[in-house]
Amino acid sequence: MARTKADRQAAAKKAAATRKRNQRKAKSASRGKKAASSRQRNEAGDALSQAKRAAGSAASSATTAAKSAGTAAKKAGKSAASRAGVRKSKKR
Repeated sequence: MARTKADRQAAAKKAAATRKRNQRKAKSASRGKKAASSRQRNEAGDALSQAKRAAGSAASSATTAAKSAGTAAKKAGKSAASRAGVRKSKKR
């Protein structure tokens, strides 16, 4: 089937629109991932600060310090995993 110049131009316009839409979608997804990673990094820093404060105060707050340190480590790992694009595997 012979294609006219108008057909080729229409197909090219459609392809260009699709490429642009896909680029926009990819950029948006990456922006969301970075925002989540930044938020998680900030939460990890806050938890670490809380652990330092708890450890610096009375000895009775050793449990609180340990919990906060564990939370900070967990959130830091979560932030790094988000930035790297690692996903948790779903249990079946």
